[in-house]
Amino acid sequence: MKNWQVYILQCGDGTLYTGITNDLDNRLKAHNEKRGARYTRSRLPVCLLYKEESNSRSEASRREIAIKKLPRDKKLKLISGKI
Repeated sequence: MKNWQVYILQCGDGTLYTGITNDLDNRLKAHNEKRGARYTRSRLPVCLLYKEESNSRSEASRREIAIKKLPRDKKLKLISGKI
């Protein structure tokens, strides 16, 4: 069983995208091949800035929601390890 991960991408236009997956390599590939989230399809390329492990899908989903609620400056602090 693969662990779930919460991740933050930086899109080609500088915006941030947060998501979850249990196969990060394939998910990043999908995003960059326009098979990922609708949001990222028009904002390519994307690059991984941050990831964290979760024990379950539900835990990853809760964390994703919490991160999405953060303002951009707090997300950047999280990415840089200052939170």
